[in-house]
Amino acid sequence: MPSSTPVTEVMTKDVVTMSPDTSLPAAADLLAEKGFGAVPVVDGLGHVIGLLRDEDLLISEARLHLPTTFTILPGIDFTLPGSVRKYDEELKKAASSTVADVMEHQFKQVGPDATIEDVASLMHEHDVTHVPVVDDNKVVGIVARGDIVRYLATTT
Repeated sequence: MPSSTPVTEVMTKDVVTMSPDTSLPAAADLLAEKGFGAVPVVDGLGHVIGLLRDEDLLISEARLHLPTTFTILPGIDFTLPGSVRKYDEELKKAASSTVADVMEHQFKQVGPDATIEDVASLMHEHDVTHVPVVDDNKVVGIVARGDIVRYLATTT
């Protein structure tokens, strides 16, 4: 039954990771060569500190979204605060040169005791495509949406 099946049955166990000081071209080469959509980022002790997603690399080629500003009266402009923050984040990523500059520092993760239902629910609720499986702050696996779909296809 998929709801109680441990995530360890579908996760990739031989996880490829990268360091935060990996250059963006090297990171892009790795993702493209391996066909990965995301790779956990680990520090020198092997502790997971981030998640690099293929979409994090796209910002260097994307158009920046300028902050949204409204003119209320001549000489009185109002800029939406959220748009300034988004612009600042995009600008920082566009000017970056290492994985540490663009990786997600806050990302969803589960422990090895999670079930497929736990991971599928997390992916659906938070619109994420990859979830690292972490034990004692070290990556022991990673689950992609495709892993769950393949599992469901073989069990139904």
